[in-house]
Amino acid sequence: MLRLEAVSKRYGRGEWIVRDVHAEIPGGEITTFAGGNGSGKSTLLRILVGVSRPTSGVVSGRPRLIGYVPDRFVPNGRMSAAAYLTHMGRIRGLTTRAAETRAHHLLDRLSLVGGKEARLHTLSKGNAQKVALAQALLVEPELLVLDEPWSGLGASAHGILAEIMSEVARSGGSVVFTDHREAVTRVLPSRAYTVGNGGVVLRSPQAQDEHRPVTEIVLVHPDGAHPDGAHPGGAWLDGIGGVRSVEACGAHLVVRVDRDRADSLLLTALQKGWSVVAVTREDRSRDDRSHDATDAVAARSAR
Repeated sequence: MLRLEAVSKRYGRGEWIVRDVHAEIPGGEITTFAGGNGSGKSTLLRILVGVSRPTSGVVSGRPRLIGYVPDRFVPNGRMSAAAYLTHMGRIRGLTTRAAETRAHHLLDRLSLVGGKEARLHTLSKGNAQKVALAQALLVEPELLVLDEPWSGLGASAHGILAEIMSEVARSGGSVVFTDHREAVTRVLPSRAYTVGNGGVVLRSPQAQDEHRPVTEIVLVHPDGAHPDGAHPGGAWLDGIGGVRSVEACGAHLVVRVDRDRADSLLLTALQKGWSVVAVTREDRSRDDRSHDATDAVAARSAR
């Protein structure tokens, strides 16, 4: 497990940026450091990946294979995106063919605007971010560190990024990302720290969840079965960020999901062959919402 033990950082005799930080980054989990701009989040990530050394304290358990996306990636070269990633892949130990194959796969998945031969210096902020993400994934990372990863990305890339983060965690890797908002809504972390006033405090993801708006969705599959085996909602749910809970009742599923991920879940569910019975915004009492979901399932069953 990656650990920060009594880590502090300052430059010269300046003020402490972070001080006496204790944090644990388990494998197979997604961890977030959330706080305001200038709170020290980026400094912590640079220490985590080894780009910066702490003034005092110890970092232990750092894995060998690290993918790092800094807060600012400003490519000004005239190489194409594909050529740049192939070159980076070779630097990381891949053969030329393997590097080219991996680079093209990642750029296709991330839908780089302008195509794989787009020159780096012509890329928008969002597309430069996609290239930065691709270079971090050229070799499957044991630790994926993302500094403000949502910044500049279009809506279509949000879901892909959430899927990638979930995939790395499911394979046993550690995922760490920062966000300047206290309520991180893009992906549901296993562990959340608040960064501020030079310190870091572990907070309960459950307590964080209480402030997020939620949508409750009732689904039914036409053939009356769960198409992906033992998983009550099908393995496709693992790729949807922000899923709070899944309850199975016969062929029906009651899924509670962060409201900003509801559209993505509904679209994916329809593509997987599910039908929508009811969609409820959880703005009212839990009892009222429970009655609505129960009534919707009962009405559907009575048809």
